[in-house]
Amino acid sequence: MIQKILNTQTKSVSLSTIILAAFYVASGLLGLLRDRLLFGKFGAGNELDVYYAAFTIPDLIALILVFGAISAAIIPIFSGYLVKSKDHAWEYTSALLNVFLTCLIIVCGVLIIFAPLFVKFTAPGFSQEKQETTVMLMRIMFLSPIILGLSNIVSGILQVFHRFLVTALAPLMYNLGIIIGIVFFVPLFGIKGLAFGVVLGGLLHLIIQIPAFLHSGFKYKRIFNFGHEGVLKTLKLMIPRSLGLGAGQINTIATTAIASTLLAGSVAVFNWTNNFSNMIISVIGVSLSTAMFPSLSLAYLKENKREFEKKFTSTFLQMLFFMVPVGMLLFILRAQLVRIILGTGRFNWTDTRLTAACLGIFAIGLCGQGLIFLLSKTFYAAHNTKIPAIISVLTVAFNILMSLFLVWLLSLHGLFFNIVQVLLRLEGIDNIGVIGLALAFSVTGITEALLLLILLYKKYRIFNIKYVGIVFGKIIIATIISGILAFAVRQYLVYFNIVQLQKTFGVFLQLVLTGIVGLCSYIIVLYFLKSEELKNIKQLFFRP
Repeated sequence: MIQKILNTQTKSVSLSTIILAAFYVASGLLGLLRDRLLFGKFGAGNELDVYYAAFTIPDLIALILVFGAISAAIIPIFSGYLVKSKDHAWEYTSALLNVFLTCLIIVCGVLIIFAPLFVKFTAPGFSQEKQETTVMLMRIMFLSPIILGLSNIVSGILQVFHRFLVTALAPLMYNLGIIIGIVFFVPLFGIKGLAFGVVLGGLLHLIIQIPAFLHSGFKYKRIFNFGHEGVLKTLKLMIPRSLGLGAGQINTIATTAIASTLLAGSVAVFNWTNNFSNMIISVIGVSLSTAMFPSLSLAYLKENKREFEKKFTSTFLQMLFFMVPVGMLLFILRAQLVRIILGTGRFNWTDTRLTAACLGIFAIGLCGQGLIFLLSKTFYAAHNTKIPAIISVLTVAFNILMSLFLVWLLSLHGLFFNIVQVLLRLEGIDNIGVIGLALAFSVTGITEALLLLILLYKKYRIFNIKYVGIVFGKIIIATIISGILAFAVRQYLVYFNIVQLQKTFGVFLQLVLTGIVGLCSYIIVLYFLKSEELKNIKQLFFRP
Protein backbone atom coordinates (compact mmCIF):
# COMPACT_ATOMS: atom_id res chain seq x y z
CA MET A 1 0.00 0.00 0.00
CA ILE A 2 2.81 2.41 0.93
CA GLN A 3 4.67 1.57 -2.29
CA LYS A 4 1.49 2.18 -4.30
CA ILE A 5 0.99 5.58 -2.68
CA LEU A 6 4.60 6.65 -3.26
CA ASN A 7 4.40 5.64 -6.92
CA THR A 8 1.14 7.49 -7.58
CA GLN A 9 1.17 9.51 -10.81
CA THR A 10 -0.77 12.78 -11.07
CA LYS A 11 -1.07 13.73 -14.73
CA SER A 12 -3.66 16.45 -14.16
CA VAL A 13 -1.98 19.82 -13.59
CA SER A 14 -4.72 20.97 -11.22
CA LEU A 15 -4.49 17.79 -9.13
CA SER A 16 -0.69 18.07 -9.11
CA THR A 17 -0.98 21.64 -7.87
CA ILE A 18 -3.39 20.65 -5.10
CA ILE A 19 -1.17 17.76 -3.98
CA LEU A 20 1.95 19.93 -3.96
CA ALA A 21 0.16 22.72 -2.10
CA ALA A 22 -1.27 20.30 0.48
CA PHE A 23 2.12 18.81 1.24
CA TYR A 24 3.78 22.23 1.29
CA VAL A 25 1.19 23.16 3.92
CA ALA A 26 2.02 20.02 5.90
CA SER A 27 5.74 20.71 5.54
CA GLY A 28 5.10 24.32 6.52
CA LEU A 29 3.25 23.27 9.66
CA LEU A 30 6.18 21.06 10.59
CA GLY A 31 8.41 24.02 9.87
CA LEU A 32 6.37 26.17 12.25
CA LEU A 33 6.68 23.49 14.93
CA ARG A 34 10.43 23.39 14.24
CA ASP A 35 10.68 27.17 14.63
CA ARG A 36 8.60 27.20 17.81
CA LEU A 37 10.90 24.58 19.31
CA LEU A 38 13.98 26.52 18.17
CA PHE A 39 12.89 29.94 19.43
CA GLY A 40 11.37 28.51 22.59
CA LYS A 41 14.60 26.71 23.44
CA PHE A 42 17.13 29.39 22.43
CA GLY A 43 15.17 32.66 22.02
CA ALA A 44 16.05 35.26 19.38
CA GLY A 45 19.68 35.50 20.49
CA ASN A 46 23.25 34.34 19.93
CA GLU A 47 22.60 30.61 19.47
CA LEU A 48 20.10 31.04 16.64
CA ASP A 49 22.23 33.75 15.05
CA VAL A 50 24.99 31.13 14.85
CA TYR A 51 22.63 28.44 13.54
CA TYR A 52 21.28 30.57 10.69
CA ALA A 53 24.71 31.99 9.82
CA ALA A 54 26.09 28.44 9.51
CA PHE A 55 23.49 27.71 6.80
CA THR A 56 24.69 30.41 4.40
CA ILE A 57 27.63 28.78 2.56
CA PRO A 58 26.19 25.21 2.44
CA ASP A 59 23.00 26.69 0.96
CA LEU A 60 25.08 28.63 -1.59
CA ILE A 61 26.76 25.41 -2.77
CA ALA A 62 23.46 23.55 -2.98
CA LEU A 63 21.89 26.33 -5.04
CA ILE A 64 24.80 26.77 -7.45
CA LEU A 65 25.59 23.10 -8.12
CA VAL A 66 22.18 21.46 -7.82
CA PHE A 67 18.98 23.49 -7.73
CA GLY A 68 19.94 25.50 -10.81
CA ALA A 69 20.44 22.33 -12.82
CA ILE A 70 17.13 20.83 -11.79
CA SER A 71 14.88 23.81 -12.47
CA ALA A 72 16.62 24.96 -15.62
CA ALA A 73 17.93 21.83 -17.30
CA ILE A 74 17.17 18.36 -15.96
CA ILE A 75 13.43 18.30 -16.59
CA PRO A 76 13.50 19.55 -20.22
CA ILE A 77 16.66 17.54 -21.11
CA PHE A 78 15.46 14.29 -19.52
CA SER A 79 12.06 14.79 -21.20
CA GLY A 80 13.81 15.16 -24.56
CA TYR A 81 15.74 11.91 -24.07
CA LEU A 82 12.65 10.10 -22.80
CA VAL A 83 10.67 10.93 -25.95
CA LYS A 84 13.37 9.21 -28.03
CA SER A 85 14.59 6.35 -25.82
CA LYS A 86 14.22 5.31 -22.17
CA ASP A 87 17.67 3.72 -22.23
CA HIS A 88 19.29 6.97 -23.32
CA ALA A 89 17.31 8.88 -20.67
CA TRP A 90 18.54 6.60 -17.87
CA GLU A 91 22.07 6.62 -19.24
CA TYR A 92 22.00 10.42 -19.03
CA THR A 93 20.70 10.20 -15.46
CA SER A 94 23.53 7.88 -14.34
CA ALA A 95 26.18 10.06 -15.94
CA LEU A 96 24.68 13.17 -14.34
CA LEU A 97 24.46 11.59 -10.88
CA ASN A 98 28.06 10.38 -10.99
CA VAL A 99 29.50 13.67 -12.23
CA PHE A 100 27.51 15.83 -9.84
CA LEU A 101 28.18 13.62 -6.81
CA THR A 102 31.92 13.77 -7.46
CA CYS A 103 31.86 17.54 -7.88
CA LEU A 104 29.81 18.03 -4.71
CA ILE A 105 32.14 15.86 -2.60
CA ILE A 106 35.25 17.67 -3.84
CA VAL A 107 33.79 21.16 -3.43
CA CYS A 108 32.30 20.51 0.02
CA GLY A 109 35.53 18.82 1.17
CA VAL A 110 37.55 21.90 0.24
CA LEU A 111 35.04 24.24 1.86
CA ILE A 112 35.09 22.25 5.12
CA ILE A 113 38.81 23.00 5.35
CA PHE A 114 38.39 26.72 4.66
CA ALA A 115 35.20 27.21 6.71
CA PRO A 116 36.87 29.65 9.18
CA LEU A 117 37.65 32.07 6.34
CA PHE A 118 34.04 32.02 5.11
CA VAL A 119 32.65 32.65 8.59
CA LYS A 120 34.83 35.75 8.99
CA PHE A 121 33.28 37.02 5.75
CA THR A 122 29.65 36.00 6.38
CA ALA A 123 29.46 37.05 10.06
CA PRO A 124 32.02 39.82 10.63
CA GLY A 125 30.03 41.22 13.54
CA PHE A 126 30.17 37.98 15.57
CA SER A 127 32.49 37.62 18.54
CA GLN A 128 35.40 35.14 18.30
CA GLU A 129 33.42 32.55 20.28
CA LYS A 130 30.34 32.90 18.05
CA GLN A 131 32.50 32.58 14.93
CA GLU A 132 34.13 29.37 16.22
CA THR A 133 30.74 27.85 16.97
CA THR A 134 29.50 28.87 13.51
CA VAL A 135 32.53 27.14 11.90
CA MET A 136 31.77 23.93 13.80
CA LEU A 137 28.13 23.88 12.69
CA MET A 138 28.97 24.87 9.12
CA ARG A 139 31.44 21.98 8.73
CA ILE A 140 28.79 19.46 9.78
CA MET A 141 26.18 21.10 7.53
CA PHE A 142 28.44 20.73 4.46
CA LEU A 143 27.26 17.11 4.31
CA SER A 144 23.78 18.43 3.52
CA PRO A 145 24.47 19.78 -0.03
CA ILE A 146 25.92 16.41 -1.05
CA ILE A 147 22.84 14.51 0.11
CA LEU A 148 20.31 17.09 -1.06
CA GLY A 149 22.16 17.27 -4.38
CA LEU A 150 21.36 13.64 -5.14
CA SER A 151 17.86 13.98 -3.72
CA ASN A 152 16.89 16.98 -5.83
CA ILE A 153 18.16 15.37 -9.03
CA VAL A 154 15.92 12.44 -8.17
CA SER A 155 13.03 14.88 -7.55
CA GLY A 156 13.48 16.44 -10.98
CA ILE A 157 13.31 13.06 -12.73
CA LEU A 158 10.26 11.98 -10.73
CA GLN A 159 8.42 15.18 -11.69
CA VAL A 160 8.84 14.26 -15.34
CA PHE A 161 6.94 11.03 -14.53
CA HIS A 162 4.31 13.15 -12.68
CA ARG A 163 5.12 11.55 -9.34
CA PHE A 164 4.45 14.78 -7.47
CA LEU A 165 3.17 13.03 -4.35
CA VAL A 166 6.49 11.55 -3.30
CA THR A 167 8.48 14.68 -4.27
CA ALA A 168 6.08 16.74 -2.14
CA LEU A 169 6.72 14.40 0.81
CA ALA A 170 10.47 15.03 0.70
CA PRO A 171 10.48 18.59 2.20
CA LEU A 172 8.21 17.32 4.97
CA MET A 173 10.77 14.65 5.82
CA TYR A 174 13.52 17.27 5.80
CA ASN A 175 11.73 19.31 8.46
CA LEU A 176 11.05 16.15 10.44
CA GLY A 177 14.79 15.44 10.55
CA ILE A 178 15.52 18.92 11.91
CA ILE A 179 12.81 18.53 14.57
CA ILE A 180 14.37 15.23 15.65
CA GLY A 181 17.65 17.11 15.94
CA ILE A 182 16.10 19.78 18.19
CA VAL A 183 14.24 17.35 20.43
CA PHE A 184 16.72 14.46 20.69
CA PHE A 185 20.16 15.55 19.42
CA VAL A 186 20.46 18.93 21.18
CA PRO A 187 20.12 17.41 24.69
CA LEU A 188 22.87 14.92 23.77
CA PHE A 189 25.30 17.05 21.72
CA GLY A 190 24.38 20.64 22.55
CA ILE A 191 24.06 23.13 19.69
CA LYS A 192 25.86 20.64 17.39
CA GLY A 193 22.65 18.61 17.53
CA LEU A 194 21.00 21.24 15.32
CA ALA A 195 23.54 20.56 12.55
CA PHE A 196 23.13 16.79 12.95
CA GLY A 197 19.38 17.30 12.55
CA VAL A 198 19.94 19.15 9.26
CA VAL A 199 22.02 16.24 7.93
CA LEU A 200 19.37 13.73 9.08
CA GLY A 201 16.71 15.83 7.32
CA GLY A 202 18.71 15.61 4.08
CA LEU A 203 18.97 11.82 4.39
CA LEU A 204 15.22 11.47 4.96
CA HIS A 205 14.60 13.81 1.98
CA LEU A 206 16.54 11.37 -0.22
CA ILE A 207 15.42 8.04 1.24
CA ILE A 208 11.68 8.72 0.86
CA GLN A 209 12.12 9.15 -2.91
CA ILE A 210 14.40 6.19 -3.69
CA PRO A 211 11.64 3.49 -4.02
CA ALA A 212 9.63 5.59 -6.52
CA PHE A 213 12.83 6.46 -8.41
CA LEU A 214 13.75 2.79 -8.82
CA HIS A 215 10.15 1.89 -9.70
CA SER A 216 10.27 4.47 -12.53
CA GLY A 217 12.84 2.28 -14.26
CA PHE A 218 16.18 3.65 -13.13
CA LYS A 219 19.08 1.20 -13.25
CA TYR A 220 22.45 2.50 -12.13
CA LYS A 221 25.29 2.43 -14.65
CA ARG A 222 28.95 3.16 -13.99
CA ILE A 223 29.16 6.01 -16.45
CA PHE A 224 31.56 8.76 -15.50
CA ASN A 225 31.70 10.95 -18.57
CA PHE A 226 32.12 14.72 -18.29
CA GLY A 227 31.85 14.83 -22.08
CA HIS A 228 28.41 13.17 -22.20
CA GLU A 229 26.16 15.23 -24.48
CA GLY A 230 23.37 15.48 -21.91
CA VAL A 231 25.75 16.42 -19.09
CA LEU A 232 27.34 19.15 -21.20
CA LYS A 233 23.92 20.47 -22.20
CA THR A 234 22.89 20.44 -18.55
CA LEU A 235 25.97 22.45 -17.64
CA LYS A 236 25.33 24.89 -20.48
CA LEU A 237 21.74 25.52 -19.37
CA MET A 238 22.44 25.49 -15.64
CA ILE A 239 25.37 27.94 -15.56
CA PRO A 240 23.27 31.12 -16.10
CA ARG A 241 20.58 29.83 -13.75
CA SER A 242 23.15 28.83 -11.14
CA LEU A 243 24.76 32.24 -11.34
CA GLY A 244 21.36 33.80 -10.77
CA LEU A 245 20.61 31.57 -7.80
CA GLY A 246 24.14 32.04 -6.53
CA ALA A 247 23.64 35.78 -6.69
CA GLY A 248 20.46 35.35 -4.65
CA GLN A 249 22.32 33.35 -2.01
CA ILE A 250 25.15 35.89 -1.98
CA ASN A 251 22.39 38.36 -1.23
CA THR A 252 21.44 36.24 1.80
CA ILE A 253 25.09 36.05 2.86
CA ALA A 254 25.48 39.82 2.56
CA THR A 255 22.25 40.36 4.50
CA THR A 256 23.47 37.98 7.23
CA ALA A 257 26.78 39.83 7.37
CA ILE A 258 24.98 43.16 7.83
CA ALA A 259 22.58 41.66 10.41
CA SER A 260 25.53 40.27 12.40
CA THR A 261 26.57 43.86 13.14
CA LEU A 262 23.14 44.76 14.54
CA LEU A 263 21.27 43.88 17.73
CA ALA A 264 21.85 40.28 18.92
CA GLY A 265 19.09 38.15 17.45
CA SER A 266 18.78 40.20 14.23
CA VAL A 267 20.09 37.32 12.10
CA ALA A 268 17.53 34.98 13.66
CA VAL A 269 14.65 37.46 13.29
CA PHE A 270 15.40 38.19 9.64
CA ASN A 271 15.87 34.54 8.72
CA TRP A 272 12.70 33.39 10.49
CA THR A 273 10.49 36.02 8.87
CA ASN A 274 12.08 35.28 5.50
CA ASN A 275 11.54 31.54 6.00
CA PHE A 276 7.93 32.06 7.08
CA SER A 277 7.13 34.11 3.98
CA ASN A 278 8.94 31.49 1.88
CA MET A 279 6.67 28.85 3.37
CA ILE A 280 3.62 30.72 2.06
CA ILE A 281 5.35 31.25 -1.28
CA SER A 282 6.05 27.51 -1.47
CA VAL A 283 2.43 26.61 -0.80
CA ILE A 284 1.14 28.92 -3.52
CA GLY A 285 3.88 30.06 -5.86
CA VAL A 286 6.20 27.06 -5.93
CA SER A 287 3.38 24.48 -6.10
CA LEU A 288 1.68 26.26 -9.01
CA SER A 289 4.89 26.85 -10.98
CA THR A 290 6.31 23.38 -10.27
CA ALA A 291 3.14 21.61 -11.38
CA MET A 292 2.97 23.73 -14.54
CA PHE A 293 6.66 23.55 -15.50
CA PRO A 294 6.69 20.11 -17.20
CA SER A 295 3.62 21.07 -19.25
CA LEU A 296 5.13 24.42 -20.21
CA SER A 297 8.36 22.69 -21.27
CA LEU A 298 6.45 20.15 -23.36
CA ALA A 299 4.34 22.86 -25.03
CA TYR A 300 7.50 24.73 -26.00
CA LEU A 301 9.18 21.55 -27.32
CA LYS A 302 6.11 20.89 -29.50
CA GLU A 303 6.16 24.55 -30.64
CA ASN A 304 2.57 24.90 -29.49
CA LYS A 305 2.58 28.65 -28.80
CA ARG A 306 -1.13 28.87 -28.03
CA GLU A 307 -0.92 26.15 -25.36
CA PHE A 308 2.23 27.77 -23.95
CA GLU A 309 0.46 31.12 -23.63
CA LYS A 310 -2.70 29.59 -22.16
CA LYS A 311 -0.86 27.69 -19.42
CA PHE A 312 1.28 30.69 -18.45
CA THR A 313 -1.65 33.13 -18.28
CA SER A 314 -3.78 30.71 -16.28
CA THR A 315 -1.03 30.08 -13.71
CA PHE A 316 -0.08 33.76 -13.52
CA LEU A 317 -3.65 34.83 -12.70
CA GLN A 318 -4.13 31.99 -10.23
CA MET A 319 -1.02 33.15 -8.40
CA LEU A 320 -2.29 36.72 -8.22
CA PHE A 321 -5.67 35.45 -7.02
CA PHE A 322 -4.08 33.78 -3.98
CA MET A 323 -0.95 35.81 -3.24
CA VAL A 324 -2.42 39.34 -3.15
CA PRO A 325 -5.09 38.72 -0.44
CA VAL A 326 -2.79 36.43 1.56
CA GLY A 327 -0.16 39.17 1.66
CA MET A 328 -2.78 41.61 2.90
CA LEU A 329 -3.96 39.26 5.68
CA LEU A 330 -0.39 38.45 6.65
CA PHE A 331 0.29 42.16 7.18
CA ILE A 332 -2.87 42.68 9.26
CA LEU A 333 -2.36 39.56 11.40
CA ARG A 334 1.45 39.62 11.68
CA ALA A 335 1.57 40.12 15.45
CA GLN A 336 -1.00 37.41 16.13
CA LEU A 337 0.90 34.89 14.02
CA VAL A 338 4.21 35.63 15.73
CA ARG A 339 2.70 35.38 19.21
CA ILE A 340 1.04 32.03 18.48
CA ILE A 341 3.99 30.46 16.65
CA LEU A 342 6.97 31.76 18.63
CA GLY A 343 5.51 33.13 21.87
CA THR A 344 7.04 30.63 24.26
CA GLY A 345 10.11 30.04 26.41
CA ARG A 346 12.90 32.59 26.01
CA PHE A 347 11.16 34.47 23.18
CA ASN A 348 10.25 37.78 24.89
CA TRP A 349 7.94 40.73 24.06
CA THR A 350 10.68 42.80 22.39
CA ASP A 351 11.52 39.82 20.16
CA THR A 352 7.81 39.49 19.32
CA ARG A 353 7.38 43.13 18.30
CA LEU A 354 10.52 43.22 16.16
CA THR A 355 9.71 39.90 14.47
CA ALA A 356 6.11 40.95 13.77
CA ALA A 357 7.30 44.21 12.20
CA CYS A 358 9.71 42.34 9.92
CA LEU A 359 6.96 39.89 8.96
CA GLY A 360 4.69 42.79 8.01
CA ILE A 361 7.39 44.21 5.72
CA PHE A 362 7.90 40.80 4.08
CA ALA A 363 4.12 40.59 3.51
CA ILE A 364 4.32 43.67 1.28
CA GLY A 365 6.68 41.90 -1.13
CA LEU A 366 5.06 38.47 -0.87
CA CYS A 367 3.33 38.54 -4.27
CA GLY A 368 6.45 39.75 -6.05
CA GLN A 369 8.58 37.02 -4.53
CA GLY A 370 6.04 34.36 -5.52
CA LEU A 371 5.78 35.56 -9.11
CA ILE A 372 9.56 35.34 -9.55
CA PHE A 373 9.31 31.52 -9.47
CA LEU A 374 6.69 31.37 -12.21
CA LEU A 375 8.28 34.02 -14.42
CA SER A 376 11.72 32.43 -14.15
CA LYS A 377 10.41 28.94 -14.90
CA THR A 378 8.58 30.27 -17.93
CA PHE A 379 11.91 31.49 -19.27
CA TYR A 380 13.47 28.09 -18.44
CA ALA A 381 10.70 26.24 -20.27
CA ALA A 382 11.69 28.28 -23.33
CA HIS A 383 15.33 27.26 -22.75
CA ASN A 384 16.24 30.81 -21.80
CA THR A 385 18.23 30.94 -18.56
CA LYS A 386 20.25 34.06 -19.33
CA ILE A 387 17.58 36.73 -18.77
CA PRO A 388 16.55 35.54 -15.27
CA ALA A 389 20.22 35.23 -14.31
CA ILE A 390 21.07 38.77 -15.44
CA ILE A 391 18.02 40.21 -13.67
CA SER A 392 18.89 38.28 -10.51
CA VAL A 393 22.46 39.59 -10.43
CA LEU A 394 21.33 43.19 -10.97
CA THR A 395 18.61 43.05 -8.32
CA VAL A 396 20.98 41.45 -5.79
CA ALA A 397 23.39 44.36 -6.21
CA PHE A 398 20.43 46.72 -5.81
CA ASN A 399 19.26 44.93 -2.65
CA ILE A 400 22.68 45.01 -0.98
CA LEU A 401 23.09 48.72 -1.64
CA MET A 402 19.55 49.46 -0.46
CA SER A 403 20.06 47.32 2.68
CA LEU A 404 23.19 49.26 3.63
CA PHE A 405 21.46 52.58 2.97
CA LEU A 406 18.29 51.77 4.94
CA VAL A 407 20.21 50.33 7.91
CA TRP A 408 22.35 53.48 7.97
CA LEU A 409 19.25 55.68 7.66
CA LEU A 410 17.56 53.93 10.59
CA SER A 411 20.73 54.29 12.69
CA LEU A 412 20.43 58.10 12.46
CA HIS A 413 17.23 58.09 14.57
CA GLY A 414 15.78 60.83 12.37
CA LEU A 415 12.45 61.31 10.60
CA PHE A 416 12.54 57.96 8.77
CA PHE A 417 13.32 56.15 12.03
CA ASN A 418 10.37 57.84 13.78
CA ILE A 419 7.96 57.04 10.93
CA VAL A 420 8.95 53.37 10.94
CA GLN A 421 8.67 53.18 14.73
CA VAL A 422 5.13 54.62 14.69
CA LEU A 423 3.80 52.69 11.69
CA LEU A 424 5.12 49.33 12.92
CA ARG A 425 4.54 49.99 16.64
CA LEU A 426 8.19 49.75 17.65
CA GLU A 427 8.27 52.60 20.16
CA GLY A 428 10.92 52.01 22.81
CA ILE A 429 13.13 49.82 20.61
CA ASP A 430 16.15 51.84 19.49
CA ASN A 431 18.02 49.29 17.35
CA ILE A 432 15.62 48.43 14.52
CA GLY A 433 18.15 48.12 11.71
CA VAL A 434 16.83 44.67 10.79
CA ILE A 435 13.67 46.41 9.51
CA GLY A 436 15.81 48.06 6.85
CA LEU A 437 16.98 44.63 5.66
CA ALA A 438 13.39 43.37 5.37
CA LEU A 439 12.24 46.51 3.55
CA ALA A 440 15.09 46.31 1.04
CA PHE A 441 14.30 42.64 0.42
CA SER A 442 10.61 43.29 -0.28
CA VAL A 443 11.23 46.25 -2.59
CA THR A 444 13.83 44.22 -4.49
CA GLY A 445 11.42 41.28 -4.91
CA ILE A 446 8.73 43.50 -6.41
CA THR A 447 11.29 45.14 -8.71
CA GLU A 448 12.65 41.79 -9.91
CA ALA A 449 9.17 40.44 -10.65
CA LEU A 450 8.24 43.54 -12.66
CA LEU A 451 11.45 43.40 -14.70
CA LEU A 452 10.96 39.70 -15.48
CA LEU A 453 7.33 40.29 -16.48
CA ILE A 454 8.21 43.17 -18.79
CA LEU A 455 11.02 41.25 -20.50
CA LEU A 456 8.89 38.10 -20.79
CA TYR A 457 6.15 40.06 -22.54
CA LYS A 458 8.58 41.84 -24.86
CA LYS A 459 10.28 38.61 -25.91
CA TYR A 460 7.34 36.18 -26.18
CA ARG A 461 4.08 38.25 -26.09
CA ILE A 462 2.47 35.45 -24.11
CA PHE A 463 -0.44 37.24 -22.45
CA ASN A 464 -3.11 39.81 -23.20
CA ILE A 465 -2.31 42.97 -21.22
CA LYS A 466 -5.90 44.25 -21.24
CA TYR A 467 -7.39 40.97 -20.02
CA VAL A 468 -4.76 40.49 -17.30
CA GLY A 469 -5.18 44.12 -16.24
CA ILE A 470 -8.96 43.74 -15.80
CA VAL A 471 -8.58 40.56 -13.73
CA PHE A 472 -5.83 42.10 -11.61
CA GLY A 473 -7.92 45.24 -11.05
CA LYS A 474 -10.81 43.17 -9.66
CA ILE A 475 -8.40 41.30 -7.37
CA ILE A 476 -7.03 44.61 -6.01
CA ILE A 477 -10.53 46.02 -5.38
CA ALA A 478 -11.60 42.85 -3.58
CA THR A 479 -8.37 42.83 -1.53
CA ILE A 480 -8.78 46.45 -0.39
CA ILE A 481 -12.41 45.95 0.68
CA SER A 482 -11.68 42.66 2.46
CA GLY A 483 -8.61 44.21 4.12
CA ILE A 484 -10.68 47.06 5.55
CA LEU A 485 -13.29 44.63 6.88
CA ALA A 486 -10.65 42.30 8.36
CA PHE A 487 -8.91 45.20 10.13
CA ALA A 488 -12.25 46.42 11.51
CA VAL A 489 -13.06 42.96 12.89
CA ARG A 490 -9.59 42.65 14.45
CA GLN A 491 -10.03 45.96 16.28
CA TYR A 492 -13.67 45.29 17.16
CA LEU A 493 -12.79 42.04 18.93
CA VAL A 494 -10.28 43.85 21.14
CA TYR A 495 -12.23 47.09 21.73
CA PHE A 496 -15.31 45.28 23.06
CA ASN A 497 -13.23 42.70 25.02
CA ILE A 498 -14.62 39.81 23.01
CA VAL A 499 -11.18 38.17 23.06
CA GLN A 500 -8.55 38.25 25.82
CA LEU A 501 -5.16 38.98 24.26
CA GLN A 502 -3.36 38.03 27.48
CA LYS A 503 -4.14 34.41 26.68
CA THR A 504 -2.95 32.36 23.71
CA PHE A 505 -6.47 31.13 22.97
CA GLY A 506 -7.74 34.72 22.75
CA VAL A 507 -5.01 35.63 20.25
CA PHE A 508 -5.76 32.47 18.27
CA LEU A 509 -9.49 33.30 18.21
CA GLN A 510 -8.74 36.83 17.00
CA LEU A 511 -6.53 35.39 14.25
CA VAL A 512 -9.10 32.86 13.06
CA LEU A 513 -12.14 35.17 13.11
CA THR A 514 -10.30 38.00 11.36
CA GLY A 515 -8.91 35.61 8.76
CA ILE A 516 -12.32 34.08 8.04
CA VAL A 517 -13.93 37.50 7.58
CA GLY A 518 -11.09 38.63 5.32
CA LEU A 519 -11.15 35.57 3.05
CA CYS A 520 -14.93 35.29 2.85
CA SER A 521 -15.39 38.97 2.04
CA TYR A 522 -12.68 38.68 -0.63
CA ILE A 523 -14.55 35.85 -2.37
CA ILE A 524 -17.91 37.61 -2.04
CA VAL A 525 -16.60 40.85 -3.55
CA LEU A 526 -15.06 38.94 -6.48
CA TYR A 527 -18.37 37.14 -6.98
CA PHE A 528 -20.25 40.44 -7.32
CA LEU A 529 -17.51 41.75 -9.61
CA LYS A 530 -18.17 38.69 -11.81
CA SER A 531 -14.55 37.61 -11.71
CA GLU A 532 -13.73 34.94 -14.30
CA GLU A 533 -10.75 33.91 -12.23
CA LEU A 534 -13.04 32.91 -9.38
CA LYS A 535 -14.70 30.41 -11.72
CA ASN A 536 -11.34 29.11 -12.88
CA ILE A 537 -10.16 28.60 -9.31
CA LYS A 538 -13.35 26.70 -8.56
CA GLN A 539 -12.58 24.38 -11.48
CA LEU A 540 -9.02 23.96 -10.24
CA PHE A 541 -10.22 22.49 -6.97
CA PHE A 542 -13.40 20.71 -7.96
CA ARG A 543 -12.63 19.55 -11.50
CA PRO A 544 -9.05 18.28 -11.43
